[in-house]
Amino acid sequence: MTGAHEARQRIRAIFGGSVGNLVEWYDWYTYSAFALYFAGAFFPPASATAQLLNSAAVFAVGFFMRPVGGWLLGRYADRHGRRAALMASVTLMCGGSLLIAVTPGYATIGLAAPALLLVARLLQGISVGGEYGASATYLSERAGRMRRGFYSSFQYVTLIMGQLLALAVLLVLQATLTDAQLHEWGWRVPFVIGAACAVVAVWLRKSLDETESFRVAQARVAPGPGAPGGAPTGAPASDPFAPGGGPPHASPGATIRGLMQHPRAVAAVFGLTAGGALAFYVFTTYAQKFLVNTTGLSKGVASQVNAATLVVFMLVQPLFGALSDRIGRRPILIAFGLLGTLGTVPLLTTLETAASPVTAFLLLTAALLVVSCYTSINAVVKAELFPTEVRALGVALPYAIAVSLFGGTAEYVALSLKELGHERWFYWYATAIIACSLVVYAVMPDTRAHSKIAED
Repeated sequence: MTGAHEARQRIRAIFGGSVGNLVEWYDWYTYSAFALYFAGAFFPPASATAQLLNSAAVFAVGFFMRPVGGWLLGRYADRHGRRAALMASVTLMCGGSLLIAVTPGYATIGLAAPALLLVARLLQGISVGGEYGASATYLSERAGRMRRGFYSSFQYVTLIMGQLLALAVLLVLQATLTDAQLHEWGWRVPFVIGAACAVVAVWLRKSLDETESFRVAQARVAPGPGAPGGAPTGAPASDPFAPGGGPPHASPGATIRGLMQHPRAVAAVFGLTAGGALAFYVFTTYAQKFLVNTTGLSKGVASQVNAATLVVFMLVQPLFGALSDRIGRRPILIAFGLLGTLGTVPLLTTLETAASPVTAFLLLTAALLVVSCYTSINAVVKAELFPTEVRALGVALPYAIAVSLFGGTAEYVALSLKELGHERWFYWYATAIIACSLVVYAVMPDTRAHSKIAED
């Protein structure tokens, strides 16, 4: 295969994997983008903050299914392929979005409404929990060694693009429907769009090629000519991680034992995720509500500011990814940890009283440039820590646990403290978690120089 042809194949694979990722995250973020409108439909009458608190609680519960998704689909990806897991995750997301779109409100079916909303978010939580590990692994394995940081950064380009698409739908509906129509039925439209797009994503992912790393690992455990139905000489006949091979009844305990052969990598993924995930959700999904509830901007203006900052955030991901290919991953992670620890409290305190949408835009953009030092390379850093046989699970499970504990609860903790009259306590909480991750960045090896993917 010529170098030019190989490059075209790699770009095609990155595009194919990324487009599905975009649809997946559009569905996930639609919930947050439209919570201001559907919270009153699913929950009993109460204050706006109380209803948002209820919707944020369901948002957080959905996050707690992400470790389940990380476990199920991560294990599935390591046994049966990255492509198969990517298709399964987007199918689950389609089901969750469709359920939200068709569920009647609280006034019609009472407590069944929030119960069905919860079920839908649980499905979506499983989906996103598995999506992250499968897509991070797929993109990192398909990227070449010299530009792995650059290519893998497109996971967050499409993740942010999905969020922007959700916001774009919101802005269009705000411009074409009245506020009453949005609260009554307009909020259902984006969930219908998400379910339809997920079907398209399944079709796109069917054409993806499997990664070379997975095929090599599969060949290592495939039956050899001298051992019909068994492993080749020197390979364990009952390898629980045999992708597409090994015994189909391989126990969860065996899988955990295999993963726990890499305890430092597991701990590193959890630690480096905690602060980055919390910062990401504070300055993206929660930022819209903060601008409305605390800064005092209108819903429409807050959505426009949020969308504008996300455009900048999306565009800089490949820049930081490419920079990591030149200077290493660790210096960029340390930059996020230091700036996040020192700047979170003063930035959020200033944002409380932003005098104009322009000021709010500049402050949030500054915050997201710092967060980019984490988001642009976090996928490749995690993938580079694990060998092929447990890579998808190793990336997905500790990440999902950390993002559930710290990212998924960000809105709920922030709104709870605001309800109690101590909103600024949340600023210090976020600072403390980012500082803990900074310690991890300072002591971990630079995965660019010590990459398990390069050993494949």
